[in-house]
Amino acid sequence: MPKEILLTKEGLEELKEELHHLKTTKREEIKEKIQVALGYGDLSENSEYDEAKSEQGKIESRINDLEAMLQNFKLIDETEASTDVVGVGSKVKIRDMELKEDMEYSIVGFAQADPDKGKLSDESPIGKALLGHKKGDKVQVEAPVGTITFKIISISK
Repeated sequence: MPKEILLTKEGLEELKEELHHLKTTKREEIKEKIQVALGYGDLSENSEYDEAKSEQGKIESRINDLEAMLQNFKLIDETEASTDVVGVGSKVKIRDMELKEDMEYSIVGFAQADPDKGKLSDESPIGKALLGHKKGDKVQVEAPVGTITFKIISISK
């Protein structure tokens, strides 16, 4: 059985929008690129055609991935997220104990993870380490640079 995908309402909408965009706009764009490349003649030495077909393969692969995710997801109600314990849907403020820097993250399912936007996957090393911990807890995370210790400053919805 495929793995269940955890999504917030926002994450679900983002995936639906991406799927729609790929199936409409991107498919049409790639179709046009292929037609233009076919007009150049000999396909054996046609790099534009090869690139367009490669891009088409990537788009179709992503469409398949998105459709699979949307068939097997569990919606996380962020309003029910605990403020006592870190879980999927929680917003967590943590402090890097060595660097004395504070960071704020939302814990989300892997399908909508985007660390640059403050969204950490529940399966990432930091996300996984934070799950189940409370405000004030110190959590150690094994990273390529060594062990990093974080202190949970606050948990919110």
